[in-house]
This record gives sequence, structure tokens and C-alpha cells, in this order.
Amino acid sequence: MLAENIKQFASETHRGVLTTFRRNGAAQMSIISCGPLRDGICFTVTEDRVKLKNLRRDPRCTLLVSQENWRPFVVLEGRAQIISADNTGPEELRMALREAYSACSGEDHPDWAEYDQAMRDDRRSVIIVVPDHVYGTVA
Repeated sequence: MLAENIKQFASETHRGVLTTFRRNGAAQMSIISCGPLRDGICFTVTEDRVKLKNLRRDPRCTLLVSQENWRPFVVLEGRAQIISADNTGPEELRMALREAYSACSGEDHPDWAEYDQAMRDDRRSVIIVVPDHVYGTVA
């Protein structure tokens, strides 16, 4: 469970850098837009992205959430929960994608039907980084 101050920070600061692990153990980093959701920090990803392939193979990951000038920041080390079409029913996935949009943007989408169709077309999944360890200037 995230502390309230970290949830608040992540709801105001949507910049993140995600680290996953390649098959050979090397780090693979991605810039993402993120926000607080459930027990962690979430983002969405299309089916063909390397970060999703890495997380399916090895859910360990690290997420840095930072303001534009790098201060303050928080780092979550933990595991990814993947909510996707292959492990979630269509309605539950649709609602999770909507929740993720609102968490990552700080607002509701102006046309949810259009958004839902775009998410299906993109074959998007929701990733929630659930921390085992949290540190940084916000933690």
C-alpha cells in the first residue's frame, strides 16, 4: 500500500522512468506517463512493447517518479501486476484502462467511447507497479 503523500505526489507528477530487465539481465529503461492506482503506480502499454514482454517474463521492476527538474522524486522497487486481455475479462479491462487514464492524466477523458475503442485497437494493457521498497525525497 502506498503512503498518502506518495499517492498525492504521483497524482500531481505524471513523469516516470521505468526499468525492466532483459532476458540477459541488462536493464531496459522507458519513459512513461504514470499515476497512482490501487496499491501502486500505473501506466498503460501496447502489446508489442519490449517493457511488457520483459515484465511478462520477469515482473521485477523499478519506477522513478519525478518532477521535471528531478526534485522531488520517489522510487518504487517491486513487481508489476499486468491487467491485459489474456488475464482479465473485457469489462474489467475496459474499466482498468479508464482508471489508468484518469490516474495518469489527472482528468477524465472527454469521450470514453472513443477512448475504449482506441484502447482495443492499440491492444493496451494496464501495468501497476506494486512496491516492495520505496525511497526518495518524497518517501
